[in-house]
Amino acid sequence: MLEDFLYALQSFRRNKTRTFLSLLGVIIGVASVIVITSMGSSSTKQVQDTFGSAGLDVVSITGGRMTRGRNATLQLNESFGTELFNHVQNIKKVWYKNNLSATLAYGESSSSVSCSAIETGYLEMYKMELESGTFFNVTDNEEGVQKIILSHDTAQDFFPAGDAVGKAVKLVVGKVTFGFEVIGVLKEQTSGMENGSAYIPRGFYEKKIKPNPNADSVMVQAISNEKATELVGVINDYCTEKSGSEYAVRVTSMQSMMDQMSEITNTMSMMLSAIAAISLLVGGIGIMNIMIVTVTERKQEIGIRKALGASPADIRQQFLIESASITLIGGFIGVLVGIIISLVVEWVQKQALIVNTNACLIAFVFSVFVGIFFGLNPASRAAKLDPVVALSGE
Repeated sequence: MLEDFLYALQSFRRNKTRTFLSLLGVIIGVASVIVITSMGSSSTKQVQDTFGSAGLDVVSITGGRMTRGRNATLQLNESFGTELFNHVQNIKKVWYKNNLSATLAYGESSSSVSCSAIETGYLEMYKMELESGTFFNVTDNEEGVQKIILSHDTAQDFFPAGDAVGKAVKLVVGKVTFGFEVIGVLKEQTSGMENGSAYIPRGFYEKKIKPNPNADSVMVQAISNEKATELVGVINDYCTEKSGSEYAVRVTSMQSMMDQMSEITNTMSMMLSAIAAISLLVGGIGIMNIMIVTVTERKQEIGIRKALGASPADIRQQFLIESASITLIGGFIGVLVGIIISLVVEWVQKQALIVNTNACLIAFVFSVFVGIFFGLNPASRAAKLDPVVALSGE
């Protein structure tokens, strides 16, 4: 077998142009598969980086919409949260959140901000970290104290020197102005879905801004990331049954969105890879044509080998190895070309591109299989040649 492989290399060297054209289809096919799957893996990684790992165990429930002239929404209050916790499994804790548009002012500076009224431990649940200061404690929420936590960007806008903690700011809600003490500044958030500008205790919101309010959002923390996706469907079903309408609430989770995005990306990569693999099949057909021509040109060589005692199996093996060698070399070069192109794309787009090693292996093995499959017919023809006819060159 090694002797046949070395002889195949000599044959390729004698017919450089023909060999190059045979290799081209295989190289393009393999390289295309690798680039496409690498871009798919990179897209999936980008989605994961955008969402981050924090909050993957959280399911968000917000009010639904009017339908057929009636309000199909549920009242997102503590009674709803308690019933949900008691009737639905795999819930670790239920949180309540209200949003309000307000104007934040300090000295001569003022700006509209997206403010959230939250419970103690809410920010810690999202694994958000402090740049300085402290989080709200239980007393802050129960007593409804006038304390505020600012996001990194908001603090930078109002306190570029970085001395926000301890300062007194004003929060204008509607026509009412409230004074707050800044007790904390969050670190800059580069991922995740919790990205408010400022946070105040929900206890203050209930006492001074809107007594006994329904929550704008009910955040359900699952017992694990994996259960979050399952909870989306379960909570939807529970709320539909409770309200009699499928429009009662909107239920979403970062984990389910990530799963959907990954599924879409993987499906697109598979489809594009399948299209790219067609070029491998086209290249295989070209190799079969070239091998048929090669068998015709080397009839006398085949006749001499048979006259010297070579069996049909030996002849078949010789040409199969030659055919497989073309795709083996083409597959190897294609893998290198695919990796190089992926690295160039990474450099041009200034983003990390993940080379899919499984795709490299599969594309390489498939290319060799294509060579064997399409080389089988020419090799069988060579094996069946009559020695006398072959030696005569007819």
